[in-house]
Amino acid sequence: MLSSTSASTLHLHSHATSFGFKEVKEEEKAEMVGNVFTNVATTYDLMNDLMSAGLHRLWKDRLVSKLNPFPGMKHLDVAGGTGDVAFRILESINRVRQRGLRDVFEDSLKADTQIYVCDINPKMLNVGKQRALEKGFGENGSLIWVEGNAESLSFQNDSMDGYTIAFGIRNVTHIEKVLSEAHRVLKRGGRFLCLELSHVGIPVFKELYDYYSFSVIPSMGELVAGDRESYQYLVESIRRFPSQEKFASMIADAGFQKVEYENLVGGVVAIHSGLKL
Repeated sequence: MLSSTSASTLHLHSHATSFGFKEVKEEEKAEMVGNVFTNVATTYDLMNDLMSAGLHRLWKDRLVSKLNPFPGMKHLDVAGGTGDVAFRILESINRVRQRGLRDVFEDSLKADTQIYVCDINPKMLNVGKQRALEKGFGENGSLIWVEGNAESLSFQNDSMDGYTIAFGIRNVTHIEKVLSEAHRVLKRGGRFLCLELSHVGIPVFKELYDYYSFSVIPSMGELVAGDRESYQYLVESIRRFPSQEKFASMIADAGFQKVEYENLVGGVVAIHSGLKL
């Protein structure tokens, strides 16, 4: 017969997942991750600038360039609360029109363009809505803010032309469910794109990156955001995320085809893509 201590340990590990380097119950992880992003929401974009020396802006530009947005598209940006990716998509669509290509499309498509920003954290969404007002997107009916869970989306099957998730998928409890939901909501021919902090393969660079991650970033989080623990979780969660090859195979297992990835800055980040055919 199992002791109560052994039984509780067995129960924990039968439904356990990672929160950084810690093992926690699956039902606890979403709340713990939610607390992290509630704590960092107001300084999230500033910390991204500081941690990446502004490179995250170029990485997101690259992500959107791979999406190739077009007027009239219906797009879903998941874990996109502060709006960084969604704003870039709208700006890209506006540039298409300004280049004189508008005549290729029906005028009605402008009104039909819908960019959904889905995030599980209402505080992150509030930051995004405020930023939208500041950027002049506040009256833009193309931008739709939705509080929702990436593992159980509220959108219909085959309803989206594109799906992006930037720096979000490593925070979910079940990566496989997120990928399955992405595949479900995309139309045939729709593209899945994921920008995520990943794994550095060059030994010397890896040592420097590890030092920066574990020694500098948490201290920076404490100094700027007053929150060391959230940024300790950040760097630990990167190390627990699957390798580029493993993640690519998970995307393929979800039903996507033509799966590929591009390493940026030696694998500090990677952009994975796949098509629903």
